[in-house]
Amino acid sequence: MPRDKSLSHIKVNKAIKEEFLEKGYEAASIRSIGARAGMTSAGLYRHYADKEAMFNAMVEPLIEEIKAWTARHTTKKYLLLEKKPDKKELFGETYVDLIRDVILPRRDEFKLLMTCSRGTRYENFIHDYAEDNQKEFLQAIKIMKEKGCPVMDIDEEELHMLLSAYLTACFEPIIHDYDEAKLDKYLNTIHEFFMPGWQRIMGLK
Repeated sequence: MPRDKSLSHIKVNKAIKEEFLEKGYEAASIRSIGARAGMTSAGLYRHYADKEAMFNAMVEPLIEEIKAWTARHTTKKYLLLEKKPDKKELFGETYVDLIRDVILPRRDEFKLLMTCSRGTRYENFIHDYAEDNQKEFLQAIKIMKEKGCPVMDIDEEELHMLLSAYLTACFEPIIHDYDEAKLDKYLNTIHEFFMPGWQRIMGLK
């Protein structure tokens, strides 16, 4: 009777996720993943070319969702900037929504990305994500300045520092695996703490 490859693949992915979450990328081993999945290393290679491909398969769907959300978010903001937005409109959607809509449904994959990715191309995710976002933020500041808003002068390095601090704070409650009640409480606190600062930078406070 032929093997059910779909069920086999699900079993392999479960073993891969467990191994990386427990040991991190660098300490994880193909042999140990195989033992968890109940198959040989050769059997694993029928699913993935190597350990890097295994890790990428766990985190890249989430990364693509984060990028897609960010692109939609950026488009919405640019459309708002075509008129003179009030702060409620401009800050109606934030990274807290990204966490609730995209990241929390993939909490394990996000923990892999944030805490287990040392030795992979994704080990500097926060730095890289902040760097991508700061370019769009600076462009938004430029547009608002052209519209006569009393926007603060802020350079690229300064903005990168603030974005990195904000993203790190937003992601910490997930990394620490807080329950839903604590997560909501801390995300609300982070939102209330950072929003006045962002509004001031954009000349809306």
